[in-house]
Amino acid sequence: MQCKVTVHGEYVFDALRAGAAGFLVKDILPEDLLHAVRVAARGDALLAPTITRKLIDRYVTQPPPTRLGGALAELTGREREAVALVAHGLSNDEIADRLVISPTTAKTHINRAMAKLRARDRAQLVVLAYESSLVTPRST
Repeated sequence: MQCKVTVHGEYVFDALRAGAAGFLVKDILPEDLLHAVRVAARGDALLAPTITRKLIDRYVTQPPPTRLGGALAELTGREREAVALVAHGLSNDEIADRLVISPTTAKTHINRAMAKLRARDRAQLVVLAYESSLVTPRST
């Protein structure tokens, strides 16, 4: 999954949800970059202090989780990714391309998520994704 690194948008959150080990600023010192690579290689996470501050600020200003928080916890990571992409208006084929899976597998993830969330259709799935803060509106 390609992710643009910016703390002003959802990209940092998207990348972390997708498994990123951390984020660094582009003017990092060479020795700090080497340290970050070692940290990531041993499986730990690392965020630049400026990004950490912005993530904390963003976290505390988000609305509290809704009643769907527990239901979302039942979703697998791939199901959550698929639901988020549905909420952003992608088709099954586009989701498959984005997640590097077959369209049939994309459809399976979406159908399983719909069953777990008791969503009647894709439109309700989109509403649930926004109500649960799985996705948030993006500025254009």
